[in-house]
Amino acid sequence: MTTFLQQRMEAVNGRFSSPLRSRRLTVVLGRWLGLAFTVCFLTGLFSHLLQDPPAWMFFLTRPAWLYVATQGIHVTTGIASIPLLAAKLWSVFPELLRWPPLKSVVHALERASIALFVASSLVEVTIGLLNTFQWYPWPFPFRDVHYWLGWVIIGSLALHIAVKMPLILAHWSRRSDAAAITAGTGVVVLTTAGQSFAWLSGLNLFAPRRMDTGPQAVPINRTAAQAGVADAALAPDWVLTVSSGSVRKTFTLAQLAALPQYSYGLPIACVEGWSQGAQWRGVRIRDLMATVGAGGCRVADFQHGEGRRLRALVHARRIQPG
Repeated sequence: MTTFLQQRMEAVNGRFSSPLRSRRLTVVLGRWLGLAFTVCFLTGLFSHLLQDPPAWMFFLTRPAWLYVATQGIHVTTGIASIPLLAAKLWSVFPELLRWPPLKSVVHALERASIALFVASSLVEVTIGLLNTFQWYPWPFPFRDVHYWLGWVIIGSLALHIAVKMPLILAHWSRRSDAAAITAGTGVVVLTTAGQSFAWLSGLNLFAPRRMDTGPQAVPINRTAAQAGVADAALAPDWVLTVSSGSVRKTFTLAQLAALPQYSYGLPIACVEGWSQGAQWRGVRIRDLMATVGAGGCRVADFQHGEGRRLRALVHARRIQPG
């Protein structure tokens, strides 16, 4: 039985052999993929901490395009990692068919860590890509799973690099032909990054959103009709609720219109990776916070509901001086 399995694996390995594969190519692809995953991890961590900030952490509020840049880099690099990951798996495919599959306990642990890295990476880039299209065909919360998978990937990547360091160093500076993969990855970046960076918008062929489209030239994920709130948004009993601790106040649309109005040119940046600068006009959040005694609030929760009744809520959950 063992001989039969060995012969079958060797036959499949021979069928899929290619002169283009080399350890040097694997190292080059690994360098680019490791860099892409590290950039994705750091920018994703920044985004996560912005949404759930620890009490001790300080974040810059200027320049206004800071989150546009970091989240745009996050999504663009994540998309670029897809062809890099595919090429990397192709380059090491024959290693999966080596006999015996497990040579020792250490070898078994090494293969288990690689299996964890590959599986988590495939899931991570897949759900990340589908998130840019706002398609969630899974039962788990995207943001939490995406965040913790990032930690699994970066941890297993560090372990993999440590185990393979002698091999990496031995093939670090040798020549290889990775030009086609590099060019293909570059094309993917150039044709999708335009949803985040205006200077590439003219090349944006495949990203789900384009700049300067939609109402007020701002792309939208879905219309009020698609969200099921078209009637509720214009309902006469619509109110905005502002609260801080036990203090709570509501505003009708007419009351909001009677408050001082301000105009600012600011970008809107979304976790799906797209951004758009626009002119915004309305009541300042700080002024609304002041009505409930939270004028010095630095962190606020914004909630809304979709369905038969549309509601809006601004809640100051952490009060700090300044």
